[in-house]
Parts: sequence; C-alpha cells; structure tokens
Amino acid sequence: MSTAAPPLATPEQLAKYEPVIGLEVHVQMGTNTKIFCSCPNEFGSEPNTNVCPVCLGMPGALPVLNRQAVEFALAASLALNCQVRPKSIFARKNYFYPDLPKGYQISQYDRPVAEHGSVEIVVGGEHKRIGVTRVHMEDDAGKNTHDGYRDSDKYSYVDLNRCGSPLIEIVSEPDMRSADEAYEYLTELKLAVQYAGVSNCDMEKGNLRCDANVSVRLKGAEKFGTKAEIKNLNSFRHLKMAVEHEILRQVALIESGGRVMQETRLYNPDLDETFTMRSKEEAHDYRYFPEPDLVPLTISEEWLDRVKASMPEMPAVRRNRFVEEFGLREYDAAVITQERALADYYEQTAAASGDPKAAANWVTGDLQALLKAEGRAIEDSPVTAARLGELVAMVSKGELTGKMAKDVLAKMASTGDGARTIVDREGLKAISDTGELDAIIAKVIEDNPKQVDQYRSGKTTVLQFFVGQVMKATRGQADPAVAKEIVERKLAG
Repeated sequence: MSTAAPPLATPEQLAKYEPVIGLEVHVQMGTNTKIFCSCPNEFGSEPNTNVCPVCLGMPGALPVLNRQAVEFALAASLALNCQVRPKSIFARKNYFYPDLPKGYQISQYDRPVAEHGSVEIVVGGEHKRIGVTRVHMEDDAGKNTHDGYRDSDKYSYVDLNRCGSPLIEIVSEPDMRSADEAYEYLTELKLAVQYAGVSNCDMEKGNLRCDANVSVRLKGAEKFGTKAEIKNLNSFRHLKMAVEHEILRQVALIESGGRVMQETRLYNPDLDETFTMRSKEEAHDYRYFPEPDLVPLTISEEWLDRVKASMPEMPAVRRNRFVEEFGLREYDAAVITQERALADYYEQTAAASGDPKAAANWVTGDLQALLKAEGRAIEDSPVTAARLGELVAMVSKGELTGKMAKDVLAKMASTGDGARTIVDREGLKAISDTGELDAIIAKVIEDNPKQVDQYRSGKTTVLQFFVGQVMKATRGQADPAVAKEIVERKLAG
C-alpha cells in the first residue's frame, strides 16, 4: 500500500483559484466556576475531581446559568463589535462521545447571544474588515487522553474536569482569502478577547481552540466551492500551515478531475498534511431543540450598559492612539499593544518620562531583554513603570548617557532602588561639559599618536577608537555625541 503524499497544486494551477476561509473559534472563559454548576473552572487538577451531578449529567440534576459567564460573553461580543440580542435561547446539541456524559451539549443555535460583528486586520499594509457571524455560549466537553501501545493494547482515559466549563464560540463570515488573513484574524480576535478580560487564551491549556473551514473557487466565480473543516488547530503556526496545505490539496484535486468532499479533516504538523477524520455533519444531524431546563436569556439595556462601561480601550483603538498621540511608529505601537499589561506599563512609563518615543524604545528593548533573561512577565517586572520613566527622563535631559542608564537599569532590577537613588549613591553623572571633556580628550589623543596619523591620512574609521577611549577614560560618563564632536575638531586641528 502506497504511503506517498497526494500531489499538491502547482503555482500555475493555484493562480487560477481563490480560497474562501472562515474560522470557528472556541474560547474558554475565565470564570471561577463552570457555566451551569458551582464546580471550580480550573486547569491542572487531578482527573475527575472537579465534577458534580450537573456536569456529569446525572438524572434529575438541573443547570443554573453562571452570571459571570454571561457578562464575559457580553464583553467578548462588544469587543468584537457585535450586536447583542435582547433575548437568546439555549438549545441541546445531541451527539455521543465518551467525554460527553450527558449525551448532548448545552449550546445556542438559531438565537445566539450576539451577531453581526467585525474584526479589522492588516495584511501587507492593507486594512480589511472580517465579519463575525455570531457569538454563542455553550458548555465544554471533557477530555480524552490516548496512551501509547502497551502489551498490544491501546488505552484511552476520560477526564471530565473540563465538562461544563464555559465556552463562547465565535463564528466568522467566510471573508478570508489567504492563510495570512486567517492568521491575522485569529491574532486580532485573541487580543480583543484578552483585553476584554474574558480569557487568557492559553492554547496550551485549551483556552483557545480553532477550526478552519476552507474551500476554493475559480477566480471571478460567485458560488463557493465545497468546504472541508480542519478541526482542533492548537497553534497559530499550525492554523496557517494547515490552511495553506488544504488550499493546495483542494486545487490539485479539482485540477486532476476530482471532487472536494464536505468532510472534517485533521492536520498532522509532522507531515504537513491534512487527512480525513469523518464525513461532515449538518445541523440536523445534531437534532437541536430548545433546552427545557433553562429559560430564555434576557439582556436588559441597563445590564448591557454596565458591561459597556466596564470595557477597556480595545487594542486596535489603542494602537492608533499611540501613533497619533505619542508619535510612535505603527510597528512599535503594534508590539506594545500585543499585551494589555505591556500597553498599560508603557503608557505609565511614557507619562512619567515625558518622552513617549524614548519610553517605547526602553520598554520594548532593554526592559524586555531584562525580563526575558529572568523569565519574568511584564506584570512581574522588578522595575516599576514610574521608576523606568524616571530613568528615561534622566537620559532625555542629558543627566545620564545611554550606557550609564543600561547599567543603572540592571542595578534597579537587582536592588529595587530608584534611578535617582543609585545615581546619587554612586556619584554617576553624564559629563557633557566641553571644558571638562577637552582635557580628557587631549590626553587620549596625546597617548595615541599612531591612531592620530592613521586618521589624518584618511582612515576616518579610527574616530570610533578615540570615542571608545574617551568613554573608557570617563567610565562611560561622557556624552558620546559631545565626545565625538570634540574629538573630530581636535583631530582636524
């Protein structure tokens, strides 16, 4: 039996087709308890310990809706520019699987909590708006763990701790036309949900899971092609790779006279291939019907207004403000707003320093390098934003050179002291006085006649040697720009 990979489309074949991509994203919300019971909603507990009759689907056990889960769903919907329905209905989605003890999920079907949203992405410098069809709430299933082969038998274990964890499913419109667009959409969606405080979106813990619907059609055609769904993509990189492969597979299949089947597929990153999992179900296969144990969810205007009032500034808005208000480059603003905590830290640093551009360089450069070396997150920074702002201000005013400031930052991190305290204690001060530097530079030039001759014979790169010697003689306290200017003048004379 051949194990050769199926042929993929050539660039010439690919150029004739347009991909059509939509994503279904499941986000596990960060509530304290599960969506319909009081069991802890936490990761890493001993298997089958965070369970009760409700999440185990015991006869007679009744669900009670978690208010915090509703508010998180509302916050996510607002973050994605969705219209919240005043009334939504829970439904039973029936299917059988070992990790689903009830034999159904409690979900929402034709009346979800929110609809008609959008996410703005930037790909290749071009802005594009991707539609969000719906946001609906549901409870999660458990988790199956498959052991390796042992004594010729394969073992599977069911952990029901995750059963009943609160999810929102975010379904996009089929508006994406490349794997890059899908990648950027998921990135922006994740940022928006994180900023709203709904979830930490940790893919390793299953807090964010993604399925991709992919089809292709001839360029200029209006009708969509037959789609295949790629399930359980567990990283941004795998999403992009899986979509790229599926596009190539479908185009090659059509070009060879075959037909794309509507099915569910999985992605193998080791082989960089998608493969069939099962034929695709339709909605009627799940036999949806209204959940008889839950009344319709009614969202009053007052309740929605309270959630709106608690919403932070969204990442896209914050990026634009940093560019317009602080004069940052778009790239720097994008880097800083990748995390809400980092953006908060930067804004406090900028305010304390009075120099937003310099503050951006220090936050994204030296501070991040320090945190990475110590394995710390920005929330656990040993240097507060206010103190880093003080250091940046001292550099901007010429009180410290950049080199001195780097040394002071390291001491701030290790001692917990502020920049001013360290500078005063160690007698550190930038030497920018030309009279003081004149004597030091004259001595450096006098001690290096060979390099003087080299410079005057045309080897101008020797200038950096002299500046380095001046910095060494002043223990890094000379202003490099001033030192360079004086050295050039003296050597020319």
